[in-house]
Amino acid sequence: MEKQKTIVNQVTLKGVGIHTGNKVNVTFKPAEADSGVTFIRTDIPGAPRIKADVGSLLLAPKFSRRSAIGNDQAEVQTVEHLMAALSSLGIDNIDIQIDNNEVPGLDGSSIYFVEALEKAQVAHQDTPRYVYTVKEPICIQEGSSSIAILAAKEFKISYTLNYDHPMLAAQFLEIAVNAESFKTALSSARTFCLESEASELQSQGLGLGANYENTLVVGKAGVIKNKLRFKDEFVRHKILDLIGDLYLAGCPLRGHVVALKSGHSLNLKIAQKIYEQRIIAQGANNMEGAMDVNQIMRILPHREPFLFVDRIIHLEKGKRAVGIKNVTINDYFFRGHFPGRPVMPGVLILEAMAQVGGIMMMESDENRGKLALFLAIDNAKFRKVVIPGDQLVFEVVAGKMRSKMGSVHGKALVDGKVVAEADLMFALVEN
Repeated sequence: MEKQKTIVNQVTLKGVGIHTGNKVNVTFKPAEADSGVTFIRTDIPGAPRIKADVGSLLLAPKFSRRSAIGNDQAEVQTVEHLMAALSSLGIDNIDIQIDNNEVPGLDGSSIYFVEALEKAQVAHQDTPRYVYTVKEPICIQEGSSSIAILAAKEFKISYTLNYDHPMLAAQFLEIAVNAESFKTALSSARTFCLESEASELQSQGLGLGANYENTLVVGKAGVIKNKLRFKDEFVRHKILDLIGDLYLAGCPLRGHVVALKSGHSLNLKIAQKIYEQRIIAQGANNMEGAMDVNQIMRILPHREPFLFVDRIIHLEKGKRAVGIKNVTINDYFFRGHFPGRPVMPGVLILEAMAQVGGIMMMESDENRGKLALFLAIDNAKFRKVVIPGDQLVFEVVAGKMRSKMGSVHGKALVDGKVVAEADLMFALVEN
């Protein structure tokens, strides 16, 4: 069984964001097991924390050509080169203090992140590490670009790059990804753009911190004011980006990734699929915490048509729960809620989320047999409509718990993307 990893010592880097041009300092610190990769914006009051996974993705057009994460309080842009370094070194848990809104671009690659993290010393923790092992193919396509992930005994990537440009035509590389191969063959490959798009990108507010040292600018005759580190540096950097984006699924991957002309948009969509399947797989592997609908009804007083949880796939009593609702056209609310264009009512998404939270709280020994009644709903956000055919995955984590009161933070996801979230408060009363 693999063990989780963190770093031993604190280490700091500084630089300029490639897209924003903002000066930034970033400090890496050890973190506890199961805490994951977390960015902490030290320049904002309250130092808001951002979990580096697909649940925090920012996908608006203004974040094109890079991977960005955030929440209602803060954002961090261009995380992919750093995430690739963390993935290659197998670092599961780390706190990243950052004092601006973009990770420093440094030389446009991952090599300085790898060297800094190695200097901080990577160390094992006592907690087992979850590795997502692909068993059935996962495929996604956008136009002429595609990614497929196939079953394999190791993490391997086969990437084909093909631009309509003489310098970027038909590059292919297949590589088994590990700490050694990443550092020697991929980590120093730099980001690039075409000379013809450089001015347009800067007019859109992108590449404000880019220069000929940290970005390979490709003209008709070759790379301008720089030299390639590898003959096929472009395809190597695309693989680097892909590794970083896939690590936003929140776990290491064991499978063969076959990519054709993919970029951040496609990379992140398949990371979302892995993220959701990981949640379900982890729940399925934890049979002690799993519940079918009959077991759920022994805890919840709800019955049809107001029972909205089909299955509990993961349960840590009084701490965390993951539940599922399969949304079908036969659900009663579709007959009256936009019947011409069925949309699940947002309040019912929150009700389902609350039921998962209620199961989590009422399964603890001190609350068994009680009822959980709503006291308050705070910070509710609805980010995407839920329609027939969707599978809702609810992640609920306990907040403050007292003898007569409890609070939880919940997220509802479809295809790995957050569709709703809220803070819920309950009164715990005798049944």
